[in-house]
Amino acid sequence: MSESKRNTLGKFGLLSMTFAAVFSFNNVINNNIEIGLASAPMFFLATIFYFIPFCLIVAEFVSLNKNSEAGVYAWVKSSLGGRWAFISAYTYWFVNLFFFTSLLPRVIAYASYAFLGYEYVLTPFATTFLSMLLFAFATYVSTNGAKMLGPITSVTSSLMLLLTLSYILLSGAALLGGVEPADPITVEAMIPDFSWAFLGITTWIFMAAGGAESVAVYVNDVKGGSKSFVKVIILAGIFIGVLYSVASVLINVFVVSDDLKFTGGSVQVFEGLATHFGLPEILMNRFVGLVSFTAMFGSLLMWTATPVKIFFSEIPSGIFGEKTVALNENGVPARAAWIQYLIVLPLMIIPSLGSNTAQDLMNTVINMTAAASMLPPLFIMLAYLNLRLKLDHLERDFKMGSRMTGIVAVSILIGIFTVGFLASTFPTGADIMTIIFYNVGGIVIFLGYAWWKYSQYEKTLSKEERLAEASPSALAID
Repeated sequence: MSESKRNTLGKFGLLSMTFAAVFSFNNVINNNIEIGLASAPMFFLATIFYFIPFCLIVAEFVSLNKNSEAGVYAWVKSSLGGRWAFISAYTYWFVNLFFFTSLLPRVIAYASYAFLGYEYVLTPFATTFLSMLLFAFATYVSTNGAKMLGPITSVTSSLMLLLTLSYILLSGAALLGGVEPADPITVEAMIPDFSWAFLGITTWIFMAAGGAESVAVYVNDVKGGSKSFVKVIILAGIFIGVLYSVASVLINVFVVSDDLKFTGGSVQVFEGLATHFGLPEILMNRFVGLVSFTAMFGSLLMWTATPVKIFFSEIPSGIFGEKTVALNENGVPARAAWIQYLIVLPLMIIPSLGSNTAQDLMNTVINMTAAASMLPPLFIMLAYLNLRLKLDHLERDFKMGSRMTGIVAVSILIGIFTVGFLASTFPTGADIMTIIFYNVGGIVIFLGYAWWKYSQYEKTLSKEERLAEASPSALAID
């Protein structure tokens, strides 16, 4: 793309994109169910100590790789070489597999709210079966084009922001008007206990603050370049952190935390709001359910094909077969998308075998999604640590402070992520067989396959090509 066509994204546009990529009202619900009002300060701490520093790390990688589109593969390869770049890009794809296991049951739950006005309670087996059918339909639609998804998700994300702000204003007004909150809002309730179980749940907080990497690729498109990007991303991070925190404080004004459900919590809190203000509950349920269902279904369709397309088009040709990566007439690797479907099926079935209710099922899959989602940022952080330790002399327009500042900041992040990943992978009170076969086994199998697949690819290269592939790509530019 020519330089004249870059730097066209305004600050407000970037702010809107960041909000759409990061904020979700469901994240407020999930964390409130697990840790109550303690999620409020944790959201803000996660914003300050994770979201903003991670945005700056990604901005520095984009600056280093300014002649590329600067995807995850390019960032990590510039510092750690081809093997770790492939594994990092691979983890972004396989984390998405676990994301489906938490998204699909929600789509079903919100569909019942949208069309029935209430949640039709299903067994874990029924939820899993319907999720499999829904995912098959989503795979078919996404591989055959879905042109209306962009406008639909844009409208629904705007409606969700409006709903969130409306809830904050109305519940806040109710508190000021003397309403006794369903769960007492006290300082003691907001103090984290930092137990092993709590540390495992904090990964849900970090997952909620994720999405920075998808926004940071536009740093070269922002008017004013990296300087404007840094200012806007910090402002966006603070705004999102405050919104998450305030919503977390007010989420139990009308409904106690113990009554909230992973599958329909958003509708529950708005139903409580409607009851207090004398609004028709069934209409509120259907409206919030319809907005949530449309947004999540649109998200499902986009995420079914997009990560597959990005991953298989970004990595070197020759790692996977030509038929696997071949694009259909709609520009989607359809065969890879259906392979993805077959992989997701056991990921849906295994946790359902050890769950007595749909709520138990959701707790398991969200916990695993959160744990797995920490791997891709962790690889980027390790690549950044190597960049500041060994390659800090490389030319780039933006740096996150001095060499020592960058090393200290990313080292703290790596430490936090490592503890959180272990705590969520080995949660207290969980079924040991589920942990071994699902949490640990899933990660070992997927990462082991990636390592083996890249090793097979290396065997096809000459000695000089292997050396070039193993070296940080930024050295070649330098």
